[in-house]
Amino acid sequence: MTFGLSGAALAGIAVGGATLVSGYMQGEAASDAAAIQGQASEAGIQEQRRQFDKVQELLKPYAEAGTGALSAQQAFLGLQGPEAERAAIERIQGGQTFQALQQQGENALLQTASATGGLRGGNLKGALAQFRPALLSSLIDQQYGRLGGLTTLGQNAATGTGAAAQTMGTNVTNLLGQQGAAAAGAEIAQGRAFGAIPSAISGGLGLFSGLGGKF
Repeated sequence: MTFGLSGAALAGIAVGGATLVSGYMQGEAASDAAAIQGQASEAGIQEQRRQFDKVQELLKPYAEAGTGALSAQQAFLGLQGPEAERAAIERIQGGQTFQALQQQGENALLQTASATGGLRGGNLKGALAQFRPALLSSLIDQQYGRLGGLTTLGQNAATGTGAAAQTMGTNVTNLLGQQGAAAAGAEIAQGRAFGAIPSAISGGLGLFSGLGGKF
């Protein structure tokens, strides 16, 4: 059987057209799948960031409290200069706690001396002279210890924020990798689909020729 040129051409076009449509549909499907994967990954990234922002917001007051407490500790140690050290000590010395304990302690010493007849003795004067510095030193140590608790609290908050940031970074990196893999997979699938068109057309024409068709 002999077909005209137009028949052979139409046969080849038909085969190639069907392959083209199939390749186009496969490419579009791969592109749609990549888009869905990309949207899902992007949603995951946004959720990771939202969660991190929430953790950071919750821990921020503790971190700030720890920063302030550390600064106050440094002032007591003289690490911020003599003026800051003096101001820190004067705040305690002029505070109500120091004033109340000082009055109570001195009254107790006077009452004891009065009961024992030692109001005019040197021991009382020495005890009174030593009481205020000892009380001040004790309150400074106490305040420093309390500040240390806040410093540790702030350090833990900062550590928690850092851990949350590291976790978010890892998760976002994985999600970005999924986005890249999906996009690359779509490109490869499209390339394979369209790359099969020439061989399909050639095969269709070969089949036509094998059946006795002539160009």
